[in-house]
Amino acid sequence: MALHAKQDNPMPQHIAIIMDGNGRWAKKRLLPRTAGHAAGAETFRKIALYCREIGVKYLTVYAFSTENWKRPQEEVSKIMSLMKDYLLEAIRDMQKNHVRINFFGDLSALSPELQALAAEAGKESEIYADSQVNMCINYGSRDEILRAARKWASHCAQTGEDPDSLTADSFSRLLYSGDIPDPDLIIRPGGELRISNFLLWQAAYAELYFTDVLWPDFDERELDKAIEAFQARNRRYGGI
Repeated sequence: MALHAKQDNPMPQHIAIIMDGNGRWAKKRLLPRTAGHAAGAETFRKIALYCREIGVKYLTVYAFSTENWKRPQEEVSKIMSLMKDYLLEAIRDMQKNHVRINFFGDLSALSPELQALAAEAGKESEIYADSQVNMCINYGSRDEILRAARKWASHCAQTGEDPDSLTADSFSRLLYSGDIPDPDLIIRPGGELRISNFLLWQAAYAELYFTDVLWPDFDERELDKAIEAFQARNRRYGGI
């Protein structure tokens, strides 16, 4: 598919997406919510590959939040099954796609099988540097910030370092995203106008883009529209 966003304007280096609307997509079609998650998983595959094609180096997706465990067990099981399928495909197609797979979140709550697949995908894809997909699984931004604060407190207790020596940059490195740039653009399909505990620290200067399009219907052209909106904005970072 041809790129519609203007290539002579700055492309976002890092795009983050809240993949919202799977359940409502299924309900509109009188299908079970699990069918919506299956359709959303296919959209994720397409968008991840398209980001690589157009030169977006980092894609971060909100796959499963710390609050999503409250959903019906059947729905949670389906989401975990879809994650397993994706990781198996990512491992199988790694040499063709050249995408590095990374994870944000506490994976210890996942099944041993999923934990092993995540570790394998992460380890085997370390050699790829041009394109990276960050999957937020059992992730919540407040938990992430608390985790980083505890790491800093533990470091100071063990080393005697002055807690006041902490800077914004050094704190950022304690987050799951510590070795990559903050997102330039955060996209939320599905019509909701909030970021729902997603990348709260990293979103400080991100451009936000909301659309009523439900995630399973979010295609390459919809991503182009989001990028075009990003390219039309003047990012001043607090300046004039």
